Amino acid sequence: MSNQDLSNEERMAILKALSNETRMNILCWLRNPEEQFNLEPSKLREDFPGSVCVGNIQEKSGLTQSVISSYLASMQKAGLLESRRFGQWTYYRRNEAAIQAFLKSIASDLQASEK
Repeated sequence: MSNQDLSNEERMAILKALSNETRMNILCWLRNPEEQFNLEPSKLREDFPGSVCVGNIQEKSGLTQSVISSYLASMQKAGLLESRRFGQWTYYRRNEAAIQAFLKSIASDLQASEK
């Protein structure tokens, strides 16, 4: 995904997702899930690296599972997260390519041109 791949609508969806403190916190927590969630190695999904179960995110946030699930769904729809279902559990992780494309796009849009 390059800068040109992000439409204005996609950038606005990401900004909207990040405008909520808990959603922003989730994205930050998922940057270093092993440190943020104090998970046993057996709780980490080797087949989906960097991912955390919804229940762990919900527990850390202190919000209800329905609220966290809606937050995670909106973040995934905006492209910030990837998810995978394993049995009855859903795991989420950051979509680093999309995050980097967003950051480059915003930086390009907001930086003053050099004169």
